[in-house]
Amino acid sequence: MSRATITLPSDLLDELMRMVPAKSKTEAVMIAIKEEIRLKKIEKIKNMAGAMEFVSEAEELRHGDVRLG
Repeated sequence: MSRATITLPSDLLDELMRMVPAKSKTEAVMIAIKEEIRLKKIEKIKNMAGAMEFVSEAEELRHGDVRLG
C-alpha cells in the first residue's frame, strides 16, 4: 500500500463521511475511489454493447470444446 498526502475541501469530505458507512476519513475516501472505478468499468462495458460479434451458437460454445470431453 502506498501513502499519499492530499488536500481536500472540508465540506466535500464532511459530505462524503455522511454518505458512506465508513469509520474513518481514509476508509471513506477508499470507498469513494473504489465506487468510481466500479462505475467507470460498468460504463466501459456498456459502451462496448453491440461491438462484439459472436459467430458460434450458445450450444456449441457450451458443448463443442473438445478439451472438456
